[in-house]
Amino acid sequence: MSQYWSEVVHELTPYVPGEQPKIDRLIKLNANENPYPPSPEVIAAIQAANTGDLRLYPDVGSDTLRDTIAAYHGLQADQVFVGNSSDEVLAHTFQALLKHKLPLLFPDISYSFYPVYCGLYEINYHRVPLGADFRLNVEDYLQANGGIIFPNPNAPTGCLLGLDKIEFLLQHNRDSVVVVDEAYVDFGGKTAISLISRYPNLLVIHTLSKSRSLAGLRVGFAAGHPDLIGGLNRVKNSFNCYPLDKLAVAGAIASFADEVYFQQSCNAVIASRERLSSSLTELGFEVLPSAANFIFARHPQRDAQQLALALRASGIVVRHFKQERISDFLRISIGTDVECEALVSALKILLQA
Repeated sequence: MSQYWSEVVHELTPYVPGEQPKIDRLIKLNANENPYPPSPEVIAAIQAANTGDLRLYPDVGSDTLRDTIAAYHGLQADQVFVGNSSDEVLAHTFQALLKHKLPLLFPDISYSFYPVYCGLYEINYHRVPLGADFRLNVEDYLQANGGIIFPNPNAPTGCLLGLDKIEFLLQHNRDSVVVVDEAYVDFGGKTAISLISRYPNLLVIHTLSKSRSLAGLRVGFAAGHPDLIGGLNRVKNSFNCYPLDKLAVAGAIASFADEVYFQQSCNAVIASRERLSSSLTELGFEVLPSAANFIFARHPQRDAQQLALALRASGIVVRHFKQERISDFLRISIGTDVECEALVSALKILLQA
């Protein structure tokens, strides 16, 4: 450790992202990336934006993109905040809205970036255990708090919380912000954005990385009451007032224009997920019900870490977490049908050994 680091740096445990292996012909099912390319309209828009104007700074507020997102979801522009990936939007959210005297609440099995943000911003937090079925029990959140945050569907479990349960949380936590992180909601859930008009304490965060196949552009947004968006803007403009570049904005706007492609891509992933879940169940795996573009599964007679290593040796990469309660699970991103079939074939051989 460096003697020149600030004191807080010594205390940080950084987030560990999914591996990005530099291996040819690898089947990569470990980072929840969309197996399909973005809409052709996205590629055309980025190419059209690649002009000499790149010498100029982008629009400070990405207003055209905010207008596009607002219109798509039936909101006003002042109810939308955009940032350089949903991770950046989350980071600003933690600092602007979730740092209070009372502890922030989130599930014990959840997006592993949440405790990292808490460490970075020195936020007091409490992990609320999921049930034995790995589902979130909203009654467990009826306690004093400085905010609540959870992914929906949850990550890495893939389990979905219904809008009625989210509304219960909002009704019983009116004095704190409830953040619903909807990175995967387009693969089987209903967005909580529909509740924003009734609950000024609700913030919904989305990413274009998953369902819109734009992980390489890094675009995310938040939707909520203008007061919440105002807090996010104050933090953003104290950190980086130009978060989104012109190419990212152009591609993001185009992704909302091609609704047919968007729906087709999501439906293809959903269909592959259901087929893969059935295939793994037939192989003896317990597969949690997923509304995401991944599944969470364990085999009662096989060590998950050893399975992950054996799959890697076969040219297939999945994600294993060494975290308590889920160390016997594998998180498997949904690939193309060819990739999923290759995974099932490899597992059949490994399970027979």
